[in-house]
Amino acid sequence: MSKLSEARLPTGWSSVRLGDLGDWYGGSTPSKSHAEFWTSGSIPWISPKDMGEEVISTTQKRITKAAIEKTAVRLVPAGSVAIVMRSGILERKVPVAFIPFAATLNQDIKAVHPHEGILPLWVAWALRAYEGPILRKCRKAGTTVASLSTAALMDLQIPIAPLAEQHRIIETLGYHLSHLETAGTLLRRSMSRSGKVRQTAISRALRGEGIPLDLSEGTAEDFRPRAHLARQDTPWSIPRGWIWTTVGDLFTVNVGTTPSRTNSSLWAGAIPWVSSGEVSFGRISGTREHISEEAISNKKARLHPPGTVMIAMIGEGKTRGQAAILDIEAAHNQNCASIRVSETRVLPEYIYLVLEQRYLETRRASSGGNQPALNKAKVASIPVPLAPLATQRRIVSTIYQLGDRIARLTHQLDAALKKANHLRLSLLLHAFSGELVPSDASEEAPHSTANRSSHEGPSWQQMRGVTCSTEQTRGSRDAPSTDTLPPPARFVPAPNAVQEELPL
Repeated sequence: MSKLSEARLPTGWSSVRLGDLGDWYGGSTPSKSHAEFWTSGSIPWISPKDMGEEVISTTQKRITKAAIEKTAVRLVPAGSVAIVMRSGILERKVPVAFIPFAATLNQDIKAVHPHEGILPLWVAWALRAYEGPILRKCRKAGTTVASLSTAALMDLQIPIAPLAEQHRIIETLGYHLSHLETAGTLLRRSMSRSGKVRQTAISRALRGEGIPLDLSEGTAEDFRPRAHLARQDTPWSIPRGWIWTTVGDLFTVNVGTTPSRTNSSLWAGAIPWVSSGEVSFGRISGTREHISEEAISNKKARLHPPGTVMIAMIGEGKTRGQAAILDIEAAHNQNCASIRVSETRVLPEYIYLVLEQRYLETRRASSGGNQPALNKAKVASIPVPLAPLATQRRIVSTIYQLGDRIARLTHQLDAALKKANHLRLSLLLHAFSGELVPSDASEEAPHSTANRSSHEGPSWQQMRGVTCSTEQTRGSRDAPSTDTLPPPARFVPAPNAVQEELPL
């Protein structure tokens, strides 16, 4: 047997093998070719896709009673704890969830219905607390899809406190974690909003909002675009002194090539060669591959100077439509287009911002067909709200300064989120080593959930829709009256070492 923690257990606690702490259930998938197993099914069928929350509220699929009667699928009692045994997510975490209703499982899930005297929520939180050791000790090696060894998992031991103490620990742990969850949600929301702030700022700047017209370095007409956009084709209104034109009417647009891979001499040179995957909203100062001068048939058209703006025309995921600025002289493949901004007085950074702001619209324009893609003509037709040069400088400076501030804020938010995650783990480890609440209930002052909720809002069970009472987590088993259950623990501050990381 293998202990998940080497810490000395408090008096009255014991270590129990996971395989011995309750009734374990496996799962399977009823044949999809038998409609009677799935059509109008009402019995929840849990797969790893349903394991994203701490408490399962619903399932994506349901099966029929016939599936249970005619296949190996078993009904798991309400009040069980599910754990993912096979999924790519096991590369980084172990999803664990409480099941508040009777359900069935697919073959990638196992569930345990704990014996009397062990709270299901105790088991669930213990598994989360020891997620790291579980991954180290139980993850199988050499499998195509990450999975846990059932034998190794069953042999692990977790600490079990007396039932009354389990209630107090779960109550106090839940109180702290509910606040941490709120803080984490706010931090993640702030990080998401920080990116939207930049996009909003770019959109406003390219409309001239908040940017004074500056003609100290000439007018927009001084760039001499080959044509203007017709009034009915302009995407939005721009200030007087600006003009609407297109990428192709301002700059030379080129499409690259890929030298033959069968001729190794073409790939033995020192000329940087950009692939579409390297065009990712940033600046390019180096490339993964290099080619020889022999590989460039027309150096003037194929080798692009610093200040050229690149745009990815083909690519998986988010690649298509992304832009980058060359800081080096480079060639590129046929999945990118190069916009020779540096041949004009227009700022490369300004055109970069235009392409960044038009990213989603550019992707929509390239949709359709077997492989969504841009081409040279579509890149040349991208509209440009052309501001005078000095105004461009103001816009670029404003957005880049904002970007620096957002980057610092994002770094601070990320650090705070990491501290919150560290605090969560610290709380869990303190809880399951007996250091979160006093071990003797007589040392605690009476403090009911009803009294607390009148001052502090809904209890953590109410927020999760789960109760830790034995009666409601046992299903049909005999359970003691709730009158005999110990009162919830009073508020217990987090350990000092934990508060130093991120005060509650």
